[in-house]
Amino acid sequence: MSSLAGLGKLVLVGAGNMGGAMLSGWIAGGIRPDNVLVIDPNPSDSIRALMDRSGVSYAMLPPENVTADILVLAVKPQVMYAVLETLAPVIGPDTLVISIAAGKTLSYFEERLGALAMIRTIPNTPAMVKKGMIGAFANARAGAQQKADAETLLSAVGQVEWVEKEADIDAVTAVSGSGPAYVFYLVECMAEAGRKLGLPEDLAMRLARGTVIGAGALLEGAGDDAATLRKNVTSPGGTTAAALAHLMAEDALQPVFDKALAAARARSEELSG
Repeated sequence: MSSLAGLGKLVLVGAGNMGGAMLSGWIAGGIRPDNVLVIDPNPSDSIRALMDRSGVSYAMLPPENVTADILVLAVKPQVMYAVLETLAPVIGPDTLVISIAAGKTLSYFEERLGALAMIRTIPNTPAMVKKGMIGAFANARAGAQQKADAETLLSAVGQVEWVEKEADIDAVTAVSGSGPAYVFYLVECMAEAGRKLGLPEDLAMRLARGTVIGAGALLEGAGDDAATLRKNVTSPGGTTAAALAHLMAEDALQPVFDKALAAARARSEELSG
């Protein structure tokens, strides 16, 4: 993998939640501030302060005197078309384009930006705390070094997984792109069930929230897979086994997740069409 300090000129377009999270990760990881330009007409006060502290340059519109070695597109899909029309000044024939916009295919960008090396990614919101899960797919023009540079950038905010075909990005979106919302809803469900058992609402929420946070940390640090960790908690005939008998029934949680993720993938395919 490349080093952040060794990358060429990086232009980040859009410094909202995800773009700002990436910028923060890059700065913390040792990227050269003079090699970074942020283009955003209205960055938040916190992102503006971060750029001022670190010495990163920013502009409202693409300048005429900068050519990006790497161009990261971190704007909302609904405004992407208007943004792409402004980017010609910073794009050269060897620019690598990295998109984090949901629902925008590589062919969409190729039609508007030309025959460039491109990588389509789907990060998720834990990237904001450098715990993201990022699915990525590169077009045929992206060489090994460009993929390594992209992985260096993306790894600053989480774990990168490459898929073999672009269509798999829709499944990645269903599993990890939307996945944090499923976990947050699980916390809500656990807290509500605890409330119905008689616990005070705020206590039930603290218990549910803390349990999921702790379980995630254990899953990350223990080295065992999820099934093994589940079995370690489950004593035969105990309380956990009684609960899992319901959660793991044939008509319980797995088929619900099967339907939910299939719906998410289908919607991603619709947005990409």
